[in-house]
Amino acid sequence: MINPIIYFDNNATTKVDNEVINTMLPYFNTHYGNAASKLHQFGWVANAAVEDAQQKIAKLINCQANELIFTSGATESVNLAIKGVFEAYKTKGNHIITCKTEHKAVLDTCNSIQKQGAEITYLNVNREGLIDLEELQLAIKPTTILVSIMAANNETGVIQPIEKIAQICNTNSIIFFSDATQFVGKERCDLNELGIHCMAFSAHKLYGPKGVGALYVKQKNPRVNIIEQINGGGHQNNKRAGTLNVPLIVGFGIAAQLAEENYWEDSTHISKLKNYFEHQLLDIGGLTINGSTRYRLYNTSNITFPTHLKITSLVNHFAFASGSACSSADTEPSHVLKAMGIDEDEIKNTFRFSFGKYNTLDEVKLIVERIHKINN
Repeated sequence: MINPIIYFDNNATTKVDNEVINTMLPYFNTHYGNAASKLHQFGWVANAAVEDAQQKIAKLINCQANELIFTSGATESVNLAIKGVFEAYKTKGNHIITCKTEHKAVLDTCNSIQKQGAEITYLNVNREGLIDLEELQLAIKPTTILVSIMAANNETGVIQPIEKIAQICNTNSIIFFSDATQFVGKERCDLNELGIHCMAFSAHKLYGPKGVGALYVKQKNPRVNIIEQINGGGHQNNKRAGTLNVPLIVGFGIAAQLAEENYWEDSTHISKLKNYFEHQLLDIGGLTINGSTRYRLYNTSNITFPTHLKITSLVNHFAFASGSACSSADTEPSHVLKAMGIDEDEIKNTFRFSFGKYNTLDEVKLIVERIHKINN
């Protein structure tokens, strides 16, 4: 008998870890102070909790705690980074380079500042979803102030050559921003090694709560300047105003700590699930796995099925996605898959399965069995 719903949509969001929930709870009704309150114990306790969470998150990505700005999530972090850099460096130039397969948070933000005078170049990707570094190099102008390339794609899991992009940006004195929402917590993320200058990420992709994210902004060699986009109170060194959401930040910190401590165990387990899933389906004629098989998140499987295989018949029993979660209401085919040269008719029968630490091999075996059943 099939369980009511089995969840294979971990790139959309993850289940909050019980340890994260239990650590957050006291900050709703016992330690409920405002972290900006400096004259009493309630504020001191809240502020100490925020600073502790900052340290945990900084350790996960190898940066300084004061280089982190807390936001409401990766979308706000993306907006703060791109708009903040555009406004801070407009005397130097107005040209920004990004990619056609970026998340809509990046593409829509670029479209917004284009109306304010920004010049945007959108790089192509190949069939594997990877950018051409030579095309990036050729796109650079004297007025280029920012390169925005996501670390890992939310639909395909494709990982871009981050370190090489960073080298190009450093050579040309250009700020390198990366939307690492799908990357942080899944892959090892050492900012000193990667060379990213500015990075957005979110708690709910790594078994933390929704509604809290962070923006890393490098403070030295080079020091990156951004202009505050939410005004009112001068919080977080005048980079993002607003009362800090202490319970969610505490949860973010614990989630980051668990991601670091359990990395090898979780990544090994999830890799086995994804590999088993794909290998068991390879004998289906006409099936295609989209995106680089070498440079791809270990948890993500984006598959185009043959047209006779009605994968949507499984949605009452399994949760998975037809494209990026933030675009699932769109009737248009995935912009990511279109940019990779996949035919629109093929896109209609393309689905993303993203596995997480709470998934089991028995669950994967069950969906494989059902897929083979509807193929016969």
